[in-house]
Amino acid sequence: MLIVTTDTIPGAEIAQTLGLVRGNVVRAKHVGSDIIAGLRNLVGGEVNEYTQLISAAREQALDRMIDEARKMGADAVIGMRFTTSQIAQGGAEILAFGTAVKLA
Repeated sequence: MLIVTTDTIPGAEIAQTLGLVRGNVVRAKHVGSDIIAGLRNLVGGEVNEYTQLISAAREQALDRMIDEARKMGADAVIGMRFTTSQIAQGGAEILAFGTAVKLA
């Protein structure tokens, strides 16, 4: 599945627009990781525990979006974006979305 952030695909013709596809996941911090991250916050630097958590959530949201596009018979997803929102104390939603298309 071809995924692009642009509205066109260089060298390809879009034959049909199938519609919006999305995949989302909600992840919460683990108390153990939160303690380590809190300690790391005292000395500064990257908080690897949160980086790994968000990275895994982003990949899962992307996989879910691709699954939805495949079910629609898409060849590609154009205009793909990620968005993040906090939905609860310690919990965040990652949403991947774009437009599913068939190529000529």
